Amino acid sequence: MGTIRKNRRKKRASDLLLLAALAVTLFAAGKIIGIMSEYRAGEKEYDNFMQYVVQKDRKPDTTATVSDPGALAAETLPEAPISVDFSALQQVNKDIVGWIYAEAIPEISYPVVQGEDNDYYLHHTAEKKKNFSASIFLDSRNSADFLDPVSVVYGHNMKNRSMFGRLKEYRKQETYDKSPYIWILTPNGDYRYEIFSVHTVRDDDAVYELAYTQGEELKAYMDNMQAQSEVECSAAFTGNEPVLMLSTCTASDRIRCVVQAVRNE
Repeated sequence: MGTIRKNRRKKRASDLLLLAALAVTLFAAGKIIGIMSEYRAGEKEYDNFMQYVVQKDRKPDTTATVSDPGALAAETLPEAPISVDFSALQQVNKDIVGWIYAEAIPEISYPVVQGEDNDYYLHHTAEKKKNFSASIFLDSRNSADFLDPVSVVYGHNMKNRSMFGRLKEYRKQETYDKSPYIWILTPNGDYRYEIFSVHTVRDDDAVYELAYTQGEELKAYMDNMQAQSEVECSAAFTGNEPVLMLSTCTASDRIRCVVQAVRNE
């Protein structure tokens, strides 16, 4: 009888462990299904935004330099590879201040929003829906016209490579060599930026401070960033051109990948 009771207790314990394992598995599966559902919802939303974008028939210009951007004649100024209907976009969300397009990684083509702080669009899409994908957003401290000495744009490093999930590809020389240009289109004009640095920084690095001034101080900052680049960049600058910095997280909690570019149109 004692042996039978022991076997029954062992079976109950085994059954309980099995049920517990099953519960954990079902919970994990539910979480995964929920995450994948949000991924699909985010992708669908941003796919819908593409109705406001028209792709132009042109090849990326990889020959222009920025040694004297002011000397470019009007007829030789670079033309954006896409056009955007901002009047329609801002009816969807008035917080949409621009559109980003990367020539070497055309999958990076998204509306850029700006909130009253840097928290809201870290968790909400450009249609203000709560979603893991969130938004590509301009730092709330920046001017919405991208005329600050340094404008910082953030995006999530999504596992499905959406949003800024592909930004790390710029850490490869072959990606930069395809085209060093990133476009910011706005309701007031289209701006082309040439990458001058790609590297990683801590999340509390000084690059996130926006107190840089134009001229010698900004030029010294840009020279320092270019010296730290993981890829060889040929961009030239004087320190009087606006700078764009794109930032996303990495596999490390405290490390960020940053792509910095100088306006050269």
